[in-house]
Amino acid sequence: MAKDFVCTHEIIEAAHRAWSATTWDYVAGAALTETTLRRNRYALDSYAFLPRILRDVSKIDLSAKVLGQTLRAPVLVSPMGSVGLMTPEGVKASARATTRYGTIQTVSSVAGQDVETIAAAASGPKIFQLYIRGDMDWIRKHLNRAKAAGYIGLMITVDGPYYGIRERQLIHRWSLPSIVDPSRHIQASVTWETFAEIRKHWGGPTVIKGIATAADAKLAVEHGVSAICVSNHGGRELDHGRGTLDMLPEVVEAVAKRAEVWVDGGIVRGTDVVKALCLGANCVGIGRLAAWGLGADGEDGLVRTLEILESEIFNAMGLIGATSVAELGPQYLTRVVPMGPTHETSAFRHLGPEALR
Repeated sequence: MAKDFVCTHEIIEAAHRAWSATTWDYVAGAALTETTLRRNRYALDSYAFLPRILRDVSKIDLSAKVLGQTLRAPVLVSPMGSVGLMTPEGVKASARATTRYGTIQTVSSVAGQDVETIAAAASGPKIFQLYIRGDMDWIRKHLNRAKAAGYIGLMITVDGPYYGIRERQLIHRWSLPSIVDPSRHIQASVTWETFAEIRKHWGGPTVIKGIATAADAKLAVEHGVSAICVSNHGGRELDHGRGTLDMLPEVVEAVAKRAEVWVDGGIVRGTDVVKALCLGANCVGIGRLAAWGLGADGEDGLVRTLEILESEIFNAMGLIGATSVAELGPQYLTRVVPMGPTHETSAFRHLGPEALR
């Protein structure tokens, strides 16, 4: 079925048909008024391209280096919890899809399957993302398992000390087990000192996810991170935050190439990816978009989603006159006033004027 999808609109519609209303609300929704979610889209729509013409764009190289790995395109799959809600095979389907496509899978510690099972499902590079639910002995045990399973890097998500108040879920009286996990409160006590101890024990590449300011980006670099992921958790935790593309330039400036800079948050189109790269990101992460692909047709659906996204990136780069990721920069962008409503599916005009519900 996945091979028949010609655009992302069809993938989203297929996921919507396949899922229950509660699963759709879990994936598509965000905190309270969903203002942060909408600002992610608004920030992306606040840039227009400045195309250059009469350049030889007959060959375009989309490959990118991330943590020493060569990716087919500068896109990786962000960590997602409860992936079993999206597709019966859970994270194994996502791991196989990213391996087939040629990118990195980031595996959440609350994804619903253990790190060994996911590692055995596919040979591609994987990053282990850890939510902290115990003391340092608990943390060391989980890090040791991930290292033994061959994960190439460690990601610590830092923007969720408390679970966001997600009214779409609350209206249906539905919550995930992770919300009521009695050990969840431990995440709220994590500090830079905790992070330093974790990084020392891991001993390999580390990524800190959830940076929203230049001040914290500087602290992250001082603590020796390999990469910073500019993120607001897709708007799912703190309401009334900034869009991630509004955060990105100040973080890039603060990091000053001392670490890689990644970004996620509402990225669903190839033009979104190109805009992020022009503003200094080394790569982008996709969450909801990857979930929709999995919901549409599991492993094959995610592969097809990545292929369509790649075709959009290729097309956009060719039309603005850039032949490689390294060529992209702010000279290709200008600020504009966004058009129309912004919500989780507003980038897909043919789905209609309002989000699917």
